[in-house]
Amino acid sequence: MFYSNSMNKHILIADDDPHIRDVISFALEKAGMQTTLAEDGRQALDTFRRQSADLIVLDINMPELDGLEVCREIRKFSDAPILFLSSRDDEIDRILGLEIGGDDYVTKPFSPRELVARINVILKRTQAAPKAAETPSNELRHGKISIQPEQHTASWNGRGISLTATEFAMLQMFARQPTRVFSRDSIMGNAYDGNVYVSDRTIDSHIRHIRQKFADVGCENVIETVHGVGYKLASC
Repeated sequence: MFYSNSMNKHILIADDDPHIRDVISFALEKAGMQTTLAEDGRQALDTFRRQSADLIVLDINMPELDGLEVCREIRKFSDAPILFLSSRDDEIDRILGLEIGGDDYVTKPFSPRELVARINVILKRTQAAPKAAETPSNELRHGKISIQPEQHTASWNGRGISLTATEFAMLQMFARQPTRVFSRDSIMGNAYDGNVYVSDRTIDSHIRHIRQKFADVGCENVIETVHGVGYKLASC
């Protein structure tokens, strides 16, 4: 089953293997999405600068610019969700991708069905259209943190913080239950809607990235570690 918000979404697929590009494109178009293809990192970056996409599927190991460098460049001007593809077993590559602003990763060889499911989950998180009956009272506040769910914005002490879709989903989850300690399993279930599995290290990587972004604006302890249990929102 595909989420309705995936229909007519534009996905940029960057991979130097034409077979993989075609497989992904076919699966996404079958799910109702539009696709644009790039065969190397430089082409992917140039294409995205000319025409933004709702999500980027980005192979890590590409000529010209590798996927990690493309991600770094894109993050200088866009928060578009990025899902990494990797043919390597080295976990460091995956975590580094998430640290620099990736939303998720899939390891080759992969199931096209799983890839589409992960993309749908990310797109669902980025869907932030306000409902007619909703008002600014839906703002979430905790300490100096302010979260506007409909606008998909977050700030600390009045300073805006740029978060990826996954990071925003996690922060919103913590803010809705600020006294709760979330295990990694519960974070996975809430942030990923229970549709896909991600490793504990992926969760930890997202938490570190959120902490760093808040530290950059002066909040040194946004999420606390409860050893042996999980994470909770700090006093902020």
